Amino acid sequence: MISPLASIDPNAKIDEGVEIGPFTTVYGDVEIGKGTWIGPNVTIMDGARIGENCKIFPGAVISAVPQDLKFEGEYTTTVIGNNTVLRECVTINRGTSDKMMTKIGENCLLMAYVHVAHDCIIANNCIFSNAVQIAGHVEIDEFTIVGGTAAIHQFVKIGKHAFVAGGSLVRKDVPPFVKAANDPLSYCGVNGVGLRRRGFNDEEVRQIHEMYRTFYAKGLRKEVAIQQIEDEVHDCEAKNIIVDFLKNATRGVIKGY
Repeated sequence: MISPLASIDPNAKIDEGVEIGPFTTVYGDVEIGKGTWIGPNVTIMDGARIGENCKIFPGAVISAVPQDLKFEGEYTTTVIGNNTVLRECVTINRGTSDKMMTKIGENCLLMAYVHVAHDCIIANNCIFSNAVQIAGHVEIDEFTIVGGTAAIHQFVKIGKHAFVAGGSLVRKDVPPFVKAANDPLSYCGVNGVGLRRRGFNDEEVRQIHEMYRTFYAKGLRKEVAIQQIEDEVHDCEAKNIIVDFLKNATRGVIKGY
């Protein structure tokens, strides 16, 4: 059901079963997948590509132009994956010429007042608590959880299955599978609780602990620690993920305790 009090551009592509509440505005270059619910007072601007069975709560603004002085009006998009929930007053800006899109994956939850800036790429199954602020060009891998009011610096990368404590200032890359907290933001151990909830067994968690013990607790230079992990840990998916992330961290990696 689409409220007669909503303002819907006739060029918008809206699938069957979409509900749109009163006083919501949908621009013309918008696509909305079936089964999505959009509450009242939402603004969905040109370039939005919203998947199926999403929920968008009042006050959200999706696909506004980037808050980037280098933006010159190029055609870009904002992509929202299936089953993603955007709570009250979430704001997501569309991309620039860097990536040409801002992308939120499937099954994500962005709680109230989260901001996602231009050219961010967020993978599936991520959770951002209230008022998390994500600057431009950030990349966040799957199953990441970020606590409320955390602020993430532009170009930062956060690895999969990471947990970042609320109130954190994230200035450097956060490796996969870890917990990050304190000020300045530091490695606080492996996210064992989260990993076990997602099916990792005790041996897999132990191996991840050993790799980060080598990286953080032995006082080795980054390159030496990575080489030691490559030489001494038998091949497994977690090893490949960790080594690849550490080698390609562009802003440096958060420090140890």
